[in-house]
Amino acid sequence: MKASAIFSAPPADPYTDTNSIEFTFRARRFAHVRKLLEAIIAERGQAEVLDLGGTETYWLTGSEFLDTNRDRLRITLLNPEAQSVRDTGLFEAVEGSAADPGLYPNRKFDLVHSNSVIEHVGSWDNMKAFAANTRRLAHRYYVQTPNYWFPYEPHFRTPGFQYLPERVRAALIQRYRLGFFERIETPQEALEIIRHHRLLSTLKMRRLFPDASVTHEKFAGLGKSIIAIRDSVH
Repeated sequence: MKASAIFSAPPADPYTDTNSIEFTFRARRFAHVRKLLEAIIAERGQAEVLDLGGTETYWLTGSEFLDTNRDRLRITLLNPEAQSVRDTGLFEAVEGSAADPGLYPNRKFDLVHSNSVIEHVGSWDNMKAFAANTRRLAHRYYVQTPNYWFPYEPHFRTPGFQYLPERVRAALIQRYRLGFFERIETPQEALEIIRHHRLLSTLKMRRLFPDASVTHEKFAGLGKSIIAIRDSVH
């Protein structure tokens, strides 16, 4: 089989394909989020959620829970680019950077949530700012990210891709359609994409979230992703 055949297979959309393995994992993760939300609603009667980098589509994973509790939930979706939402009674879309130290200086949420976003903010300094905002803006938080040491890279859908030198990865995405990306035209754009897909290890997640319980989502006995949860009102 030619290399181009291996690298160019079009992926299914994991956000709408309920039979995809990604959707299955996402549904399992939502059980953690649901537990946090149930605790908040039991305490306060309602829950205000800040989702860093989130989308309305992601939350369809827990649509049954959202429908049951829609009068007690308000979810703010923060993204660097403007986006629209359909269900304006439940969601609000806000434009901004999750790594901005001045983000919501005088506000607290009941839960800060983030699913597969922190690996996209770029530099280690940006990751630290992202984590500081997460810890500052709510007593409870949930942050999930793919595990660097899991041998399959989920964005480019290529085994061991994250272990290759940066410029080799950039060259590959210029030559082949990988994962969620069509073939990239220029070296500059390819490098920018690679630098905004930096997977984290468990050690780094613990450094970023020292007050969290850090666990792993397992696949075939290996840690597929890393989840940091702080479930405390103190």
